[in-house]
Amino acid sequence: MEIKHAKESGHWYTREGVPAYTVKSAKGEDRPTNLKDARKLNLVPSVTTILGVAAKPGLEIWKQNQVLLAALTLPRQEGESESDWVNRIIEDSKEQGKQAAEFGTAIHAEIQAHFEGRSYDPEFADYVEGAVAAISSHFNDWEWISEKSFAHELGFGGKCDLFIPADPSRNFGGFVCDIKTKDFGPDDKVSAFDEHFLQLAAYRVGLGAQRARCANVFVSRNHPGLVQVIEWSQEDLDRGWQMFLRLLEFWQIKSNHR
Repeated sequence: MEIKHAKESGHWYTREGVPAYTVKSAKGEDRPTNLKDARKLNLVPSVTTILGVAAKPGLEIWKQNQVLLAALTLPRQEGESESDWVNRIIEDSKEQGKQAAEFGTAIHAEIQAHFEGRSYDPEFADYVEGAVAAISSHFNDWEWISEKSFAHELGFGGKCDLFIPADPSRNFGGFVCDIKTKDFGPDDKVSAFDEHFLQLAAYRVGLGAQRARCANVFVSRNHPGLVQVIEWSQEDLDRGWQMFLRLLEFWQIKSNHR
């Protein structure tokens, strides 16, 4: 079954925080918004677009592993040149990654449906119920705001998976959660990387909740119902914000778009 959902990266937002993922082509059809459109329409890039300029060692190691696994299952065919064999291995590894990403996006969409008060596909019940239980256990029960979009005056935007606004009258800083899917089992330690707390640090500033507690909710793709929550320290988030600011400035200068 082919699963299609919007990709999480490469998004643009208006200065008011409204998603502007597509524009009309010359033929009147929707097409993905690009940098040229953003300059013309004064749009801001997503946090994930900004983070794209930084190296992601964890992701690169995962890609290398996929290539190695593909090589083990795709022996060289008789008469096949070395370059053709290598290209076939690389294409197969990309396909495996694409399928994993699409399945992860589908899981994410069903969890989102629950938090938006919509019905979700029963086929994904274990994933949804596992995520809901883990979030409730870690943060207690809240009426979460799902898919809250924003734009910040410094020139970046985004859409937060789960958000609880700050309430200064109660000395409450708010909560920001981002849901990720990956393959892991009950005995595995889930690794989180710099880009995870950089993203959350930018989200909480963009949402006007500068002291919010922030966590990644990792949902296992290959063990339905298995979820791990990693909450970041305020020190990590403060450092992440400073790191993000440098990446933002680099992206703006490199893209000639402020």
